Amino acid sequence: MDIVFIEDLRIDAVIGIYDWERRVRQTLSLDIEMAFDNTVPAASDDIAHTLNYKDVSKRLMTYVGESSFGLVETLAERCAAIIREEFGVAWVSLKLSKPGAVRGAKAVGVRIERGKRPD
Repeated sequence: MDIVFIEDLRIDAVIGIYDWERRVRQTLSLDIEMAFDNTVPAASDDIAHTLNYKDVSKRLMTYVGESSFGLVETLAERCAAIIREEFGVAWVSLKLSKPGAVRGAKAVGVRIERGKRPD
């Protein structure tokens, strides 16, 4: 299995359940791994055959930046669904972090896997 990844994609969004969180934008960090067969793009050297990580990043930046969820769990699920449905990814691992959200911790958040992990 080949993996296309996006590491530490930083996006400002409204997220959280507390009143103060609803009034500010917080920086979120996404780490994403996506299963993709890279043999075809490697053979053709043509970006049209790739899982274009720039396109995935831009789509998530727009979606997350315009979102306003209470829970990181909800946002992570929506992002995983976008990746799988719009980009034809069979398996995705997504880590969504809120850096600095808890005193003493570098970050908090969730890590989810959706779809069937190819062998």
